[in-house]
Amino acid sequence: MRTVMATMAVVSAVGLYSFGGVAMAQGGSTGAAKNVVLVHGAFADDSSWSKIVPLLKAKGFRVTTAGNPLTSFADDVAATKRAIAEQDGPTVLVGHSYGGVVITEAGNDPKVVSLVYVAAFAPDAGQSIGEISQAFAKPAGADQLQPQPGGFLLLSQKASKRTSRRI
Repeated sequence: MRTVMATMAVVSAVGLYSFGGVAMAQGGSTGAAKNVVLVHGAFADDSSWSKIVPLLKAKGFRVTTAGNPLTSFADDVAATKRAIAEQDGPTVLVGHSYGGVVITEAGNDPKVVSLVYVAAFAPDAGQSIGEISQAFAKPAGADQLQPQPGGFLLLSQKASKRTSRRI
């Protein structure tokens, strides 16, 4: 049921924000957007949009998933900017969870006519995800992240087993 509701929310939001440029992003152009760039959250990949993409395409939208590498915030913003650069006109930028922070930064592009936050962080200018998160309890398993060489994190086996049982 939550998947259906989330799907309908994205399709509705993109439809409302795209036809006629109802809302403009930070300095973006106006006009009907037929391009949608979807940005996934942390600990996810493009497949998290697999139920949304066909629905948007059926409505006539050109849909691109940004494919954030999740190697750094700068890399994720760069991947999203590359996806925006490939669009041929006004674009709606959609972010889920951590993807909200990414679209806020990458949305300063003349092609972007609106930003849609789907259960996402929506920071103020210059605000980091760490600053936003301070007011909330740490997510389950956060204490089980183990630093790895090269600045990467790995979820411990203990936490990984606990998480896979919930899925």
